[in-house]
This record gives sequence, C-alpha cells and structure tokens, in this order.
Amino acid sequence: MRVIDLFAGIGGIRLAFENAGCNCVFSSEIDRSACETYSANFNERPCGDIRDIKSEDIPEFDILLAGFPCQAFSVIGKREGFADTTRGTLFFEIERILRDKKPRTFMLENVKNLTAHDKGRTYKIIMNHLEELGYNVHAKILNALDFGLPQKRERIIIAGFRENVLFTFPSPVPECERKKLSDILEMNPERKYYVSDSIRASRLSRLKDKNFPKPYISHENVAGTITPHEWSAALRAGASANYILINDERRPTEREMLRLQGFPESFRIVVPYGKMKQQCGNSVAVPVIEAVAREMLKAMRESE
Repeated sequence: MRVIDLFAGIGGIRLAFENAGCNCVFSSEIDRSACETYSANFNERPCGDIRDIKSEDIPEFDILLAGFPCQAFSVIGKREGFADTTRGTLFFEIERILRDKKPRTFMLENVKNLTAHDKGRTYKIIMNHLEELGYNVHAKILNALDFGLPQKRERIIIAGFRENVLFTFPSPVPECERKKLSDILEMNPERKYYVSDSIRASRLSRLKDKNFPKPYISHENVAGTITPHEWSAALRAGASANYILINDERRPTEREMLRLQGFPESFRIVVPYGKMKQQCGNSVAVPVIEAVAREMLKAMRESE
C-alpha cells in the first residue's frame, strides 16, 4: 500500500505504517528543524507547506496519513479550533486532498480534546465532512499505556474507508508485554541533564507522595503540585524544560523521550535538546499507530 505522510513531523506515523509493510511515496512538513530529523532518518526531505502543494502534484496513493496540528484543539493550548487560521483550518487541506485524490482510506490522529472542543461541534463538523466525501468513518481514543509504552498519552484516531470493510480498532497488548519505566531509562546519563539543587529542592518540597518508589517520573500540574508516577505524563512540545523529571533529579534524555514514543534505537538524533523535546512532544506513540495500521490493512485485504 502506498501512503502519503502529511504534517509529517519527525515521521512517527510513517514509521508505524512502514513497519506494517507500507511504502511512503510523499511527505509534507513545514517545520525546518523537524525536516532535518526526518531527512536524517528517511533519506528524504519532506515538501513544505501543504497549502502550497497542488493535489495534482501529489503521487497516486492508497492511504492518506495525517497527524494534523493539534494545538488549536488541545486542552493545553488556547482551544481556538477553526478560529485559529494557521492551524485549525489545516483540516480542510486534508479534505481537499481526499476530495481530489480519492484514496481508498485515511488515518488521522489528534488530541483527545478534539471530541469536546466547542461542545462537540468541531468534531461533528470534521466527521460530517469526511462522511460527505464518501468514507465510512471509525473513531476511537487510544492510550499509549495500553500498547506497551510507559506514557499516558490519549489520542483520537480517525480511520476512513471507501469500501464497507469490517474494521475494528486494535486491542490493548497484554500486561506482560508492556515496557516499564526502568526499561527505557539510561543507566548513566550525562551531568547536563540534572537540574540545579534549588529546582530539585523546590520539586521535592511539593512532591505529593514523598515515599513513591524509584524510578518514577513526576510532572507539575496547574496547581503546582508535583505528582510522581511509574509512567510518564504525555510528552508536550511547548512544556517548560522541567515539566517532567525523572526522580525529581533530571530531565529525560533525547533517547529516553524517543523511547517513550516507541521509536527504535536506530533513530538518529541530529538537532539540539530543545528541538528534540519539541519534536517528541509533537510526535505520536509509534506502537499505537502501528497496531492501527495492521488492523486497517487486515480489513482492506479481507474486503478484496
């Protein structure tokens, strides 16, 4: 199956579908730094702004993939939705390409809050537009914790098919197959990742459970409380440098952040820490998307 990778970021969705046996024939990403990481790992530099790309210039493909920008719908952001002219309306670029190219299927990924934004009206508009294009549309919120990663990351997955296929979303993996925090942490990280004594003292003074067993990842909530967990809170692109800390001692390394998203050890790191943090926060939990990809391909094969 030929796929196109829109709003590609660092290629998490592409990686998942390639793991499932697909071939990517086109990619688009506007962020230059993300393009550096993408090109280093896929030997291909994505085309730029999708708004500048004509539908006829996109190669023929079977599956459209898009983790379209979520900031306009996120609980963390301003939640402006379609009023956000730079991000919220980019959904309609997906609609344009689906209408013009008529691929067999698509998969979209976004934040959980998409379903609740503007009292559900935004989600209803999106679903109506997709169905009006002639697709049978399925949607479900999936959590990375259920698919083997020690990260609580809930995202809505929307899958659409031109054929009336028997598609079901993947089931969670067994507990015994899920990675623990200790499985992804580095043994001897460099000193540069450790926070100052003052930051550490401040975190520990506000720690909700001071007897929580190590290793743990803590994060600071809106009220300023520091909550420890045996898994990570969702990685965020725009969060402060100390949003999540390991044992309230240090920031996660670039490799640890990639592991939290399910990227392979071979994935190359070619940008500074701050850029990598942003890129991991904007990316996807690869095992979740791969599980969805395999179910989509299975449904399409069985319909032929």
